[in-house]
Amino acid sequence: METAQPSHDDNSVVPPPADPGPPPADPGPPRADPGPPRADLGRPSERGDTSPWPQQDVTLPRVRVSGPTDMLAVVPHLLGFHPQLSFVVIGAGGPRQRLEIGFRYNLPDPPGAEAAAEIADHAVAVLAQRGITTVIAIGYGPGRLVTPVADAFATAARGHRLDLRELLRVENSRYWSYLCANPACCPADGTVFDYPSHPAAAAMTVAGLAVYPDRDAVAATLAPLTGAAARSIDQAIERACARAQALMDRARRKGPGSPLRLAISQGRRAVRDAIGVYRGGGRITDEDTFAWLAVSLIHLAVRDDAWARMIPEHRQAHLALWADIVRRADGPWVPAPASLLAFTAWQAGDGTLANIALDRALAADPGYSMALLLRDVLAAGVPPSQARLPMTPEEVAESYALAEAPASPVPRQSRQRRPGPGKRRRAPGKRRPGGAPRQADPGG
Repeated sequence: METAQPSHDDNSVVPPPADPGPPPADPGPPRADPGPPRADLGRPSERGDTSPWPQQDVTLPRVRVSGPTDMLAVVPHLLGFHPQLSFVVIGAGGPRQRLEIGFRYNLPDPPGAEAAAEIADHAVAVLAQRGITTVIAIGYGPGRLVTPVADAFATAARGHRLDLRELLRVENSRYWSYLCANPACCPADGTVFDYPSHPAAAAMTVAGLAVYPDRDAVAATLAPLTGAAARSIDQAIERACARAQALMDRARRKGPGSPLRLAISQGRRAVRDAIGVYRGGGRITDEDTFAWLAVSLIHLAVRDDAWARMIPEHRQAHLALWADIVRRADGPWVPAPASLLAFTAWQAGDGTLANIALDRALAADPGYSMALLLRDVLAAGVPPSQARLPMTPEEVAESYALAEAPASPVPRQSRQRRPGPGKRRRAPGKRRPGGAPRQADPGG
């Protein structure tokens, strides 16, 4: 499931009298077709994306949504692309009925009651968890695919006492309402609407909230390199690996301690420098620099140091940096930068981008724990305001230093005593629950 939600600063929400719908953000040309979000419970490609929508550093317009065409104009901007064969759920709450969350599921094909009920139950659970009171749902596609999900969702929403304000089906620039039986306003052959000419769509586009034609177009922005460019970055990766090996050999010659310590130290410095470049409005173009970043991030101590630096004020710099690395990384080098990109995309309210980044991470390593954790978070529709950093960079460094420090010598006297009742000695290198992460090495 792909979610769009407003990020911490709720400046992109729309105050609608009847319904809400503000903008997310992503550049790209729109096309008149609906696409399915999924429920990203495991793989977003099979369900959808429940996550926040992108909040770019732009002044977002306030859009009042008072009818079906208003909402249909807002949805592509909410998701960041034009949905197709999708079921989109939009929730609003509060005294002014501001938009709180929007998410999308892929329509099951072939349709079935069980699959429809699964989508409906999950959607209602996400809405309930967020305290949503008013809901609108839109199915994009033919009636044989939309109607089973729409019927199941209507039943589930009413069973949870949600105010189902509108339930629509959209196909070929026409829409039908499942809640209106009056042919005067809801004719049997549908109502024509024109997305490009709608004032709300125009206002959002002018504000920098243009949309991609479909989800595949968003995914293409993170597609790996091919051809000569891919071969060139592979050669740079080989040079970076040789550099890392040389640092490990040098660390071993220097004496006891982790052989990774020099590589990790230089990797942290490289990541900090890269973040500084992007925060200053610059961009890295050197392949060897990208390769060294990718190779360094495979160590958890480097990745977690980067993670601890992802404060919301710098999210645009992080979005650009991690996306640039993900495009150039492949195989075992993808999971770490892709997971970091997913986290900062979630911070920014861009659930679609977050789920696509997680697709890349988990395709390379299905057991990568950071990616699995974030996938569960997105599937639950957790708001971006919860994307908090539990540790500072200094605390991360200290935790790894403690985990890797050699055990203190045991006094001769204490070796002759057994631990008293209820006491247990920890083996050297073991850590208390909640303490420092395990030693930096490939893994999630």
